[in-house]
Amino acid sequence: MSPISVAIDGPAGAGKSTVAKLVAERLNFLYIDTGAMYRAVAYLCNKEQVNCSDGAAVSHLLSNHDFRFEEGHDMNLQVYIDGEDVTTHLRNPGVSKLVSLVAALPEVRSRLTEWQRAFAVKHSVVMDGRDIGTVVLPHATVKVFLTANVEERARRRLKEYQEQGFDVSLGELIQSMAERDRLDSEREVAPLSIADDAVKIDSTGKTINGVVEEILRLVENAHVR
Repeated sequence: MSPISVAIDGPAGAGKSTVAKLVAERLNFLYIDTGAMYRAVAYLCNKEQVNCSDGAAVSHLLSNHDFRFEEGHDMNLQVYIDGEDVTTHLRNPGVSKLVSLVAALPEVRSRLTEWQRAFAVKHSVVMDGRDIGTVVLPHATVKVFLTANVEERARRRLKEYQEQGFDVSLGELIQSMAERDRLDSEREVAPLSIADDAVKIDSTGKTINGVVEEILRLVENAHVR
């Protein structure tokens, strides 16, 4: 049987990673957090003090460091740079501020899209990001665009940061997310957009399990057709 692919796109803080991970667990599919891949590049740029807007410099960085993305014991993606597991360092506010700059670079998107497609050839996957259903996996079995209003998305991200010990305000996060939405939607290469055949799910006021069940029904219906 050919691998099945579930593409979940949407803006920052919509709950994509949480929902995608749970859907993957229920289906026993490999979960691919593409945002972690871009965060890995942003993390290295920050660490090496490379300008995230300089395509040539970032491309050079990619060519001179070893990036590995592997399936972890819990079916999640583990991210390694030069043999070091950096997975737990990718969600801090400093990295988050740089992700949209890195993601706008054609050199980075081209390289990471190749890596992402390679996973979907070998495995049944649940993949989340900004352009999975439109660019990375245009023929995905199921496509979902998961969103929520910016205030709710900011509250969710604030909770994550507080649990990690980072001191940020709700107002700062609302402003930051609104700006990231603008950058992601207006970039020239693979902008954040809804695929024509995607199902839009607004998670505002919904439970995580409720959204997961909606997506599982979509997968079941697509699989039996």
